[in-house]
Amino acid sequence: MNNSKVIVVGAGPVGLITALGLARSGIEVTVLEREPAVVSSPRAMVYHSGVISGIEKLGLLDDALESGFTAGDLDFLVHSTGERISLNISALEGLVPHPYNLHLGQDRLAGIALEHLWRLPGADVRFGTAVTALTQDADGATVTAESGGTPVEFRAGWVVGADGAGSAVRRQLGLELEGMTWPERFVATNIRFDYGRHGFASANMVIDPQYGAIVARITGDGLWRCTFCEDASLPEETVAERIAAYFAETLPGDKDYELVQFSPYRMHQRAAATFRVGRVLLAGDAAHVTNPTGGLGLTSGLFDAFVLSEAMAAVVHGQIGDEVLDRYAEERRRVFLEAASPQASAFKQLVYNSADPAVLEQALTGLRAAAADVDLQRKQMTVSQPLETPSLVARA
Repeated sequence: MNNSKVIVVGAGPVGLITALGLARSGIEVTVLEREPAVVSSPRAMVYHSGVISGIEKLGLLDDALESGFTAGDLDFLVHSTGERISLNISALEGLVPHPYNLHLGQDRLAGIALEHLWRLPGADVRFGTAVTALTQDADGATVTAESGGTPVEFRAGWVVGADGAGSAVRRQLGLELEGMTWPERFVATNIRFDYGRHGFASANMVIDPQYGAIVARITGDGLWRCTFCEDASLPEETVAERIAAYFAETLPGDKDYELVQFSPYRMHQRAAATFRVGRVLLAGDAAHVTNPTGGLGLTSGLFDAFVLSEAMAAVVHGQIGDEVLDRYAEERRRVFLEAASPQASAFKQLVYNSADPAVLEQALTGLRAAAADVDLQRKQMTVSQPLETPSLVARA
């Protein structure tokens, strides 16, 4: 048995970037993914400037920029009045290495990470391999999985569960995601419609208690994401009908659009009681889930991946004791509960639950002030900074 091996469960962006960080550090890593390929359903797609340095450090930025595009504009649009308040991330010029956001579907980022991972020695990715059991002892962990109807077994010194909110790894540890579920359902749609021609920025928060939405450009050829919410008690099987009704009410102009993809899902603010049990660590949605308003879910997961892969590599190489992994678990849970989840909840309440005129006006007053004052705008644009954990190895 090779104690230096690591198994990463989950081939989403968090799992693959964790694996890539480990493999680039000379660690033998195996990724297990139950789906037959990288999942392409509409999910996260905007990366805050704060995570771009981590993407660059792993050698992914050039490919990510080629596949996606950068944008700095963010508009808050009040649906009922038409008021538009514009902010721009370029206000961070000179303060951060990357004063822009990156727009790129998370499946495309995962695909880029996968391509880079395949090039490294000692890296193995097994699609169509579903984890069914996990045991551990003082020397390592054993993962049992099913592939093509056949049970297979993997042994490694460490396991990282990055297999999403329904994590098989977390369930094997006997951990629940503790917290709350919102009463609404999100509906994420990818559509072809020329929002830009109607004055929309690359990223927009449309504020309204009935028609609130996040609208963002996915590609340069007319593909946009529009995510709205609805009562979760409505039947999920008729979501497509309500999508048509929503766009009939909200699209400007001729309303001529093409629905490319859609995905309904519930929204939560939840976290596991611990992100480490022995030789098993949790990261991304396997550890914590948030509603995606403001793009803080995947942002948090990527910050997990950056700091965990570095710390675990140092442990495997014998450069530091494994207590650094306890610090990872404690710090990343604290950051989620104290920063990511409250911020995402506040964004969600502003966009989708702005029924109180006094509360809305207070929020709009702050946004108007930020739009008119570059210093205030900079503070508004550094939303991801509290979500980042500096290197735990450097602080050891």
